[in-house]
Amino acid sequence: MITIQNAPVRWQDGRFAPAPHPQGREGTMAHAILMAHNTSGDPDRLSLRFDAMASHDITYVGIIQTARASGMKEFPLPYVLTNCHNSLCAVGGTINEDDHVFGLSAAKKYGGEFVPAHQAVIHSYMRERYAAPGKMILGSDSHTRYGAYGCMAVGEGGPELARQLLRKTYDIAYPKIIAVYLTGTPRPGVGPQDVALALVGAVFKSGAVKNAVLEFFGPGVASLSMDYRSGIDVMTTETTCLSSVWQTDGLTKTALTLLGRGDSYQELSPADGAYYDSLVTAELDKVEPMISLPFHPSNAFPIREFKANMADLLHQVDVDAAEQLGVKNAPSLLRKALDGRFRVDQGVIAGCSGGTFQNLKRAAEILKGCSTGHDAFWLSCYPGSMPINLELTRCGAIAQLMAAGASIRSCFCGPCFGAGDVPANGAFSVRHSTRNFPNREGSKPGDGQISYVALMDARSIAATARMGGVLTGADELPDVPADRPDEQWAYDDHPYQSRVYFGVGRPQAGEELVFGPNIADWPEQIPLPENLLLTVCSAIYDPVTTTDELIPSGETSSYRSNPLLLSEFALSRKDPQYVHRAKAVQVVERLRRQNPADPEVKRALGRFDPARTGLGSLIMALKPGDGSAREQAASCQRVLGGCANIASEYATKRYRSNVVNWGMLPFVADNLEKLCLLPGDRVYLPGIRALLEGDGETITAAVLRNGGETSVVLSLPGLTREERDVILAGCLINYYAQG
Repeated sequence: MITIQNAPVRWQDGRFAPAPHPQGREGTMAHAILMAHNTSGDPDRLSLRFDAMASHDITYVGIIQTARASGMKEFPLPYVLTNCHNSLCAVGGTINEDDHVFGLSAAKKYGGEFVPAHQAVIHSYMRERYAAPGKMILGSDSHTRYGAYGCMAVGEGGPELARQLLRKTYDIAYPKIIAVYLTGTPRPGVGPQDVALALVGAVFKSGAVKNAVLEFFGPGVASLSMDYRSGIDVMTTETTCLSSVWQTDGLTKTALTLLGRGDSYQELSPADGAYYDSLVTAELDKVEPMISLPFHPSNAFPIREFKANMADLLHQVDVDAAEQLGVKNAPSLLRKALDGRFRVDQGVIAGCSGGTFQNLKRAAEILKGCSTGHDAFWLSCYPGSMPINLELTRCGAIAQLMAAGASIRSCFCGPCFGAGDVPANGAFSVRHSTRNFPNREGSKPGDGQISYVALMDARSIAATARMGGVLTGADELPDVPADRPDEQWAYDDHPYQSRVYFGVGRPQAGEELVFGPNIADWPEQIPLPENLLLTVCSAIYDPVTTTDELIPSGETSSYRSNPLLLSEFALSRKDPQYVHRAKAVQVVERLRRQNPADPEVKRALGRFDPARTGLGSLIMALKPGDGSAREQAASCQRVLGGCANIASEYATKRYRSNVVNWGMLPFVADNLEKLCLLPGDRVYLPGIRALLEGDGETITAAVLRNGGETSVVLSLPGLTREERDVILAGCLINYYAQG
């Protein structure tokens, strides 16, 4: 089904051969695109400028505020502001719509494109209007993936977008390029999410494609429609790769022509002799309908296998709920299994992965003339954009879904991050969306509320709905419709022409920004002191820590434009005492800066010089930052006085970038489990400023606990000169203010 060859290969004469020498990397599609956007002149150290950018209403206020504070006068490239996350404006009074008004005023003032709420999911919009072969797009949402259109897209934290707005570059080492070779044709009932979950399940745990570019090609591509390709592509984020790109063909050209952008087409395919760092082979005809059980997309199994091993797999979910969420008496999922059948409470087909035309059309066909039933199960469908919704309405698919009992919702990302269609306590939801991390469905384990999300394809969700909520793979139906590779849809952009503000390239300097009462500037951050004494304020020993655990999504996102208020939610569902501990350290640090001789400061610092040693907090996690690109996972720590993370490794480049751009030290340590850091332990970093002013990468720190002292070597591998200067300055805003 999915196999991995962790050795270099060369694409030669229509087949792969071992590549003993790293020659031919210029033959990959990714290489051509990267070099066309590289401004450094060095093919190994890239400084990239993007063709366009996109942000949604959880991220764009902070990005614009950061760039504005750093001297931005106009958007120097097309910048699209969508409003697909806090569309409901349901929490916090006026603050959500206040941000939307701010976004429109910023699009006018600086020359941007503003997509009002309920018009489009960010990635649906960018596929329709901007993605094109050979282009590069940067987005502040982790699922910024448009590779199916031959467009390399990267999801990053907000500071990296601010850098582009300030005419700076995105700086990375040349990434690994990994071939994903597709063969065969998917069987009827097997959809793009099934292929994606099989891929994520095969590569995530090993880290085989981490921070690499996935390059999709092979005879299997021709068997996939553009919607199908996009549905696989958007989920590559869950592999932890950097970006993706697909070979283009006549179907790509036809899709771009229907979108009114046929002149942007160019053929992309790997050249003979192209070198790849490794090879993933996907046999599409062998993929089965899949399910990813809580609490990660990589926890993936064929539905057939899940049914055969239901008791064991559900017991493991119960164990994970107790260990990962700290919920010891959660309602067991085993009660939903009876006589080999599993009862589901809810189905959702939504967002950039689920809400495509083809997915919802297949769901409508499967449910035509049927009913979702009169019991607990319910189904919600969210088209990805108004043009998709319009075409589904015209072809009758919306009517078929409604007649079957499905609820049709607006173009909204809410179910993907816990802000829409929250199930009941103990309920089980199957979703064609992007993630099933803890709390992504909106439950609050700390308040005794927990529900469960599993990821499935729209076809199997519709089959489950047709069976009244009994978990059913689409291939179990006798009449499941097949997906045609040539299936396109008639794109009508009248909804956009009627509502979107198109201001790219037309800044109006005299336009005033409109600030709501919740939109606040970033609090001042101080430069890195000579020495640091840091208190461990949270220690997380889970194998992976997600962005959602560092800063919960859902209702907390309403406060994303107020750094102080948002920081109150940091780690609130993972370690509720973190904020209290960090604030206690921050109070003493502020006192130190006002009066180093204060007795409380002397008690806190002990033998260390208060005039030369700053106080701060740190978080220890084995592998932090999987998932979302939201910079708030790092900025909230910084607002609370955070100065460092210590990790065995960072789950994603984007989270490490966020740590650095907010002026925190991204330490790595070997054998971190044996060090056994705990909240309240302190870590002394002598001469840390001098280390960053030079080019040193390691420091011997002292761990202080219970009156004793232990030495530990902490590393800062791969810090660039600019990253060092950002941390020295205290954060990216301070760095730019220095001129």
